[in-house]
Amino acid sequence: MDIDAFQSSPSGRIVRSPRGYWAFVPHLLPPKLSLEPLISLVSDASLALGELSGIGTMLPNPYLLIRPFLRQEAVSSSRIEGTRTSLSDLFLFETGQTRLVGAPDAREVHQYVRALEYALERLNTLPISLRLIREIHNILMEDVRGGHATPGEFRTSQNWIGPPGCTLQNATYVPPPPDDLMPTLGAWEIFLHNPGDLPLLVQLALVHYQFEAIHPFLDGNGRVGRLLVPLLLCEKGVLPHPMLYLSAYFERHRDAYYRLLLNVSRQGAWMEWITFFVQGVHIQARDAVWRARQLIDCQNRYKDQLQTTRSSAMLIRMVDHLFQSPTTTVSTLAKVLNITFRSAQNNVNKLVDLGILKEITGRRRNRIYLAKEILTILETEQVENI
Repeated sequence: MDIDAFQSSPSGRIVRSPRGYWAFVPHLLPPKLSLEPLISLVSDASLALGELSGIGTMLPNPYLLIRPFLRQEAVSSSRIEGTRTSLSDLFLFETGQTRLVGAPDAREVHQYVRALEYALERLNTLPISLRLIREIHNILMEDVRGGHATPGEFRTSQNWIGPPGCTLQNATYVPPPPDDLMPTLGAWEIFLHNPGDLPLLVQLALVHYQFEAIHPFLDGNGRVGRLLVPLLLCEKGVLPHPMLYLSAYFERHRDAYYRLLLNVSRQGAWMEWITFFVQGVHIQARDAVWRARQLIDCQNRYKDQLQTTRSSAMLIRMVDHLFQSPTTTVSTLAKVLNITFRSAQNNVNKLVDLGILKEITGRRRNRIYLAKEILTILETEQVENI
């Protein structure tokens, strides 16, 4: 690690470990900040989150948005780490079609989904804490690459960040040595529960940076750190459900994301990082609102179409399920809706005739069906225009 780049940083201190390498230990939160330049930006982002929250609160079935948006977050966060799974790949994987997608990558993304779903349920009995974070990490790393790296346990050895093949000596960044890890993590947890009067979005930006700077696990730190953002928004009551997929913004601006995090450690460039973070919240909240409205409009059109054809209530339930999982099979629908395979097949055939579903394999058996319009809404490339 180039210690000269960190030597004068107001964000932390350089320490020499007993093994002779240099590492960075971040100072306690919060740093000294001038919030005035952020007031308008934070206000706009908070308003966008409020609009998104309103949509989530009014929905008769919030899972219309929760499942696909949560999965978009999982896909984007994992792709930052190098996986190549798309949202459609994940839906295919979850229908059991492991041969049609890159199974190792898709499994990593699926574990992210499981970890976030587990954490949301766990919030009913346990606040966000070091204990919960270890539980999240244990699920995240289960049966995936890097799963050997002590899942659910904070590291007792040194890790580092840098290009492939780099060592401790030429790494881009070396987080706190093991002896400094738990005191630094403990202070981070204290700030998490006692952040003072800072605006929430500023708190989240600080919490995310500090977690990444501490890098408490041997692997999976980035995914856990990003997962904390929607989780904290739910815990704080800002969103009723995890409907903000901020990792999509980080993925589109991956180089800036890493550079700005590093510049906080090297130069104390807090304002640049916080500005980037809050802008991302604003952009992604606006995007989620747009997609939510598109999905709601699509659902209403389908229901009008079904009512015109005097379809059964079962067919309407089946359509509702497609908004949660637009890629499906007859067996899956039979199980989810608790109906016979034959009944599920008959209803699927009706949806194919109506143009809502399309069979995508061309096979006679084990067919897969896609609600293409729904998936298109979810996967349409985003345009950043605030």
